[in-house]
Amino acid sequence: MALYAELHRHLGGSVVPRVLWRYFQRHSEDMVSRFNDYSTFEEFYTKPRNTLDEYLELHTLVESVQTVETLPYFIYRLLRGAYIFENLAYLELRYTPYLRTPEHLSQSERIDKMREIVEVVGKASQIPEYPIVTSQILCMHARLPYEVNKAIVDLAAENKNFVCGVDVAGGDSYYAERLEEWIQLYNYALSLGVKTTGHLYETTAGCYPELLPCLMRIGHGIQVPLLHPELLPELAQRGQCLEVCPTTYIKTGTLEDIRQLKTVFDRCFEAGVDIAICTDNAGLHNVRLPFEYENLLTYDIINFQQLQACQDAAFKHAFAWPYGQRPASLLNGILNTPPVLVPTP
Repeated sequence: MALYAELHRHLGGSVVPRVLWRYFQRHSEDMVSRFNDYSTFEEFYTKPRNTLDEYLELHTLVESVQTVETLPYFIYRLLRGAYIFENLAYLELRYTPYLRTPEHLSQSERIDKMREIVEVVGKASQIPEYPIVTSQILCMHARLPYEVNKAIVDLAAENKNFVCGVDVAGGDSYYAERLEEWIQLYNYALSLGVKTTGHLYETTAGCYPELLPCLMRIGHGIQVPLLHPELLPELAQRGQCLEVCPTTYIKTGTLEDIRQLKTVFDRCFEAGVDIAICTDNAGLHNVRLPFEYENLLTYDIINFQQLQACQDAAFKHAFAWPYGQRPASLLNGILNTPPVLVPTP
């Protein structure tokens, strides 16, 4: 059995439509009443949006119900599906913990509550029957104040048993007016030994070369090879990896045709820049990681050898994978070891 690593999956966008609908049926009559039936809800939840901003609004739908009490419910079903249907051996879940705290509390009270959220997510992710190595990436947010984002970095540094890195999310077009602030926060994270990734170069409005040196991986990053291929040698020299999420760019209207990604892969392979193929929001897309692989092969965007290189890159750049090899190599070692025969008494 092939085993994969997923480096870019949002906790909010990971809830598949059926699971979310069943939750609403049990706990939110008001939400259910907005739709005629499940199929109507699924169509609304998974349909393409015109812009990234419009797409990101869907996250608020899930964030509002992912609380301290309900997170174990969603995470159990997430990991069950990831193990059974996606063959994941490794999963990094990213989210903004502040947005899972009660809105009626003061800012300082919500900051204090974030620690509990991280602990709940961490403990709920340890499920013996679905043995996946998991870790969290805590997302700073473009629409949150500096004090909250700094507290998120501090929380990541203080909880390395559950957290492997930090990110910035909320729409890359909003970074410009606070660019120095993001550079400062990322450098602060690095000084604390916290690993870094960030939603950057996803859209044409999100190209900030000043932020690139602060990142170990780049969330999306497709506009580098598409619009700024002259930057690729720098990425290769720094050993940075792009977290490419193919279905996202169609759902957000960033690309018109998935085949436009062929340029992304071709230029990155030529320049020696690694790519990890990811899902981003598997629930919003109703798409699992093996489908992303298959889709890229079907459209001749990559070949099987390149797919394997991307799968290897995912483990190579995983922030919390504890082994020097990917699972396939470990299994090959086991299979090539002669069995020990125990004499019959």
